[in-house]
Amino acid sequence: MGWVLGVLVGLIIVLLLVTNIRIVPQATVFVIERLGAYHTTWATGLHFKFPIVDRVAKKISLKEQVMDFAPQPVITKDNVTIQIDTIVFYQVTDAKLYTYGVERPLLAIESLTATTLRNIIGDMELDHTLTSRDVINTKITASLDLATDKWGIKVNRVELKNIIPPREIQDAMEKQMKAERERREAILRAEGEKRSQILVAEGNKESQILNAEAEKQAAILRAEAVKEQKIREAQGESQAIEMVNRAMADSLKMLNEAAPSDAVLTLKAYESFVKAADGKATKIIIPSNIQGMAGLAASLKEMVSDK
Repeated sequence: MGWVLGVLVGLIIVLLLVTNIRIVPQATVFVIERLGAYHTTWATGLHFKFPIVDRVAKKISLKEQVMDFAPQPVITKDNVTIQIDTIVFYQVTDAKLYTYGVERPLLAIESLTATTLRNIIGDMELDHTLTSRDVINTKITASLDLATDKWGIKVNRVELKNIIPPREIQDAMEKQMKAERERREAILRAEGEKRSQILVAEGNKESQILNAEAEKQAAILRAEAVKEQKIREAQGESQAIEMVNRAMADSLKMLNEAAPSDAVLTLKAYESFVKAADGKATKIIIPSNIQGMAGLAASLKEMVSDK
């Protein structure tokens, strides 16, 4: 029996040791109380809790956390009630203060956010509120961070997720925005039409310039062609005259080399006279020697007739 009792006692001790070993995960801390009072804060790692004496009072995450609060009714300086939806980004920096500093810290942060928001918006008119989100975010963040520091909480930033004015103001704003959009559209349309007219005018101007240049080039080319034609015609006439003159010179040269008799020359003169008489000229100039030859021919005719 003694041996069995010893084994049971050993098992109980081992079980107590195993069940009181705690492993704290990353980015988490455990707040430990001993005999009902704060004892220590366990960081990441392996820890042992004394049975009955020690107790894990709270497990706290050190990660940055987000709280999305329901819309809060807020009255502006010009007595307009609006609904503001806020988001708070916070992080626990002191586990002991977070555990013992305030009861239900998240509810405390929500209430403090709503109060701070009412104080800030109460000094601003509606138009200023709608256009000053960054200013409001900065003021709320600074105020909450200062107030929650004694709770072991650091408020990193506060964002206004949505600002909802009354329905009638929303309708008026929508009409104003619609009118503004129509005005901008009209301005853009007018600028587009003006730009289009400018482009068309520039296109017409460029087209006229190109047409004028084309006509100019065509006139130059036509003048060059006429000039070239006249040059070629003049060259052709010159070459023809030169060929005729050369032929006549060659003919005279050959005639001189042949030493023709007077009878041959007289025959040639008659041939030239016959060619001249066949033309369309109304007047014919007869050389004096040919006239003499004609008189001689008449005398010969008379002498033949007398005989």
